[in-house]
Amino acid sequence: QVQLVESGGGLVQPGGSLRLSCAASGSIFSIYVMGWYRQAPGRQRELVATITSGGSTNYADSVKGRFTISRDNAKNTVYLRMNSLKPEDTAVYYCNTHLHDGLQPRAYWGQGTQVTVSS
Repeated sequence: QVQLVESGGGLVQPGGSLRLSCAASGSIFSIYVMGWYRQAPGRQRELVATITSGGSTNYADSVKGRFTISRDNAKNTVYLRMNSLKPEDTAVYYCNTHLHDGLQPRAYWGQGTQVTVSS
């Protein structure tokens, strides 16, 4: 089993910044991709950003230039730096990883962390 523990969410004013963290632990042989998704009330879960083990990144158009994803492979941790936050960024943010646990590839989700952008 693998656990993903997220932290860093909270309430921030428009234009502010937050940094989310997600640490993976457990039966991990190698991690292929780590990423962040978000789900606002009444909407489907959507991709925010992903990063491969080699450092290649992918961002949703809505966050390009404002959000930065990074990872520490030694710590099996992914970060999401969010700048210039807007009210429409309000959502529950979920960490996701695709990895190999030594037996087979698997995908895992974190429990989610709330980000609220409001004055």
